[in-house]
Amino acid sequence: MEWKLELVVVPVSDVDRAKSFYSEQAGFVVDVDHSAGEDFRVVQMTPPGSACSITIMKNKESAGDVQGLHLVVSDIDAARAELIERGVDASDIFHFGEGGQTPGPDPERRDHGSFLSFSDPDGNGWMVQEVKQTRVQA
Repeated sequence: MEWKLELVVVPVSDVDRAKSFYSEQAGFVVDVDHSAGEDFRVVQMTPPGSACSITIMKNKESAGDVQGLHLVVSDIDAARAELIERGVDASDIFHFGEGGQTPGPDPERRDHGSFLSFSDPDGNGWMVQEVKQTRVQA
């Protein structure tokens, strides 16, 4: 049996502000923007090339509680440049060494070794991780 993660709910305080951030700054594709009455709205967006989407839903009490979501890119330098160009406050690239988090990319540029981070306007936290090789499904 296959188990595929296809959707992650990200709570936000302002759906329009979050939709603008994810679509215009982070570059996600808007798949669905559906309202059912004044108090219910679902906006589903997908990062380019991803099989998993996010849905932003208004939930002021939980906004900013989601941390550690990972996006995988083949070129972390290009990804950071694109985010910065779009106005995202992306961190410098870093890796984890013997002393913990260390500035700069992984010295050997190993898959899963170089990272950057950013947050949406509510503080939901994202990590971007460099993986140059495609994972083979069993």
